[in-house]
Amino acid sequence: MCGITGILAYNEVGRFNLTNLEKATLALGHRGPDNHGTYFDHYVGLGHRRLSIIDTSPNGNQPFEILDGRYVIAFNGEIFNYQILKKELVSKGIQFKSDSDTEVLIHLFAQEGKKCLEKLNGFFAFAIYDSVDKSLFIARDRLGIKPLLYYIDEFKFLFGSEMSSILAYGIEQDINQEALNYYLQLNYTPAPLTMIKGVQKLEPGHYLEIKNGAVSKFQYYDIPKVQTIEGLTYASAKEKLHNLLEQSVGRRMIADVPLGCFLSGGIDSSVITALASTQTKSLSTFSIGFEGNKFFDETSYAELVASKFKTNHTTFKLTNEEITAHLETIVDHIDEPFADSSAIPVYLLSKKTREHVTVALSGDGADEIFSGYNKHAAWWKIENDKNFKALMAFAGPLARILPKSRSSFFGNGVRQIVKFTDAMKMSRKERYWFLASFANQKQVHRLMKDTQSDYSQRDQWMESMANYSRLNDLLWLDSKFVLPNDMLKKVDLMSMANSLEVRVPFLDHELVNFVFSLSEEMKITQSMRKRILQDTFRDVLPKELYNRPKKGFEMPLLNWLKTSLKSELDQHLFDKDKIEGQGLFKWDEVESLKKQLFSGNPEDSHARVWALYVFQKWHSKYL
Repeated sequence: MCGITGILAYNEVGRFNLTNLEKATLALGHRGPDNHGTYFDHYVGLGHRRLSIIDTSPNGNQPFEILDGRYVIAFNGEIFNYQILKKELVSKGIQFKSDSDTEVLIHLFAQEGKKCLEKLNGFFAFAIYDSVDKSLFIARDRLGIKPLLYYIDEFKFLFGSEMSSILAYGIEQDINQEALNYYLQLNYTPAPLTMIKGVQKLEPGHYLEIKNGAVSKFQYYDIPKVQTIEGLTYASAKEKLHNLLEQSVGRRMIADVPLGCFLSGGIDSSVITALASTQTKSLSTFSIGFEGNKFFDETSYAELVASKFKTNHTTFKLTNEEITAHLETIVDHIDEPFADSSAIPVYLLSKKTREHVTVALSGDGADEIFSGYNKHAAWWKIENDKNFKALMAFAGPLARILPKSRSSFFGNGVRQIVKFTDAMKMSRKERYWFLASFANQKQVHRLMKDTQSDYSQRDQWMESMANYSRLNDLLWLDSKFVLPNDMLKKVDLMSMANSLEVRVPFLDHELVNFVFSLSEEMKITQSMRKRILQDTFRDVLPKELYNRPKKGFEMPLLNWLKTSLKSELDQHLFDKDKIEGQGLFKWDEVESLKKQLFSGNPEDSHARVWALYVFQKWHSKYL
């Protein structure tokens, strides 16, 4: 796990930017504290920051060269099947000077070119320079676990693991209004857009070829559309799922440094812990909770799992004061506006976990492929359950007049009833965007001064939902849209801010391909989500976890904004002169959000306020 950056200049004007390579590499220092390396050719520069995981010796340092310097690689990630691939290469006469997966990857590329991607099992973003034909090859892993951003103009091509690295080259920094519009609705910016004009995210499962000033993009992998395997029984599906997940966890246990597991108390991380505990004599597990707030605290369930599997378990309890003390550092590591507030506990869990281990396994990805969210249950019931629709139609009018918030069981239930009632009236395409959003287009237009955004990108994303009714279709889009842009980005940013590598066994592509061959009925019923995952491990996990209502990895944001963070909001967001001087938002709408936040009926105002606050902090730092 590392940070990478680089430049390929097209001419002498672009070549001037090579002077910024060191600065761009230094910007990624938190991603790789163990080594700093750069490579220069006449028009090319590659930078690398290393977090040593496999072959921690200097032999694995990067940029890494082979064949007398013809090929040079800057690589971020891990190739979990590198030992098998290495044996194949050795049988062909290839000699190795390290035990690293980096050297395996670059030799495989030298042998097979872009076809090497089909053989890789892992998560990665890498760049390989061919000094003979002066070309650059850049690729991102299938599911988008590792990030890769790039920038193109008439003089140069730039790339980096984070926005901060791209900006270090001194490019123009203009707000992308379309991206801002989506961000204010979703709380993140979906690929290929970023908040800066001209900077793009490489989509999962894609690669770039840059040669002679031309940049070509290709897709090498897509999550398969559901094609149910005929004759597959539920019992045999459970058996195969268990085997694939066991193999995936086993691959991700390979490390030359201490390894542990995040353990939230939910089904996903508990399954990973159960499987990992069988492959090591002493497994360390880590969970985080909130002092004095049982609604957001699941550590008691995590401790049940830890006790059953006899792990070396550590529970961290957070207070408002501790969160506030780390706020500036957390926001500083957000390379473009990103307002999923669960990034805060992920950062603090990563920080505390890094004091014990260098690698952690997590349960991320299971919700998107197995159906773990409330919106999945609501979607299924809207399409299949007449009684649910009748109940929503009856309860909806009453719910609209009751207080709504995400911070209590009752308030959150009322909020969900209203949202699901509105979703029932929409087309499937409109419904998906609505369920994925914290603010609708009208609310954002009232807030923004510039409302001329082009929505063609959104329409392109949502086009595939136009005629879908099956839940598997919804999961497919979630896995392409929400998963890489929100969930995986959050984990990568916050873990790498603490130089911690997080591995996600549920997103082994062989497992993902299999899960998307399963029928909807194997994943969800009227009373159960993630059915096959829960049933497969029912007899393995503590009985208290079976079909337990999901509680997301959230934090008590509303209370925090109204107390510990109130003065911070007043300074950076609720300042009329600042807002009007900035010229992006309408003060009367910002003021209206403030009033709603402190009212008895906050609804989702705290999420929208947090999004604006994060944007303001980012804007102050970079623009």
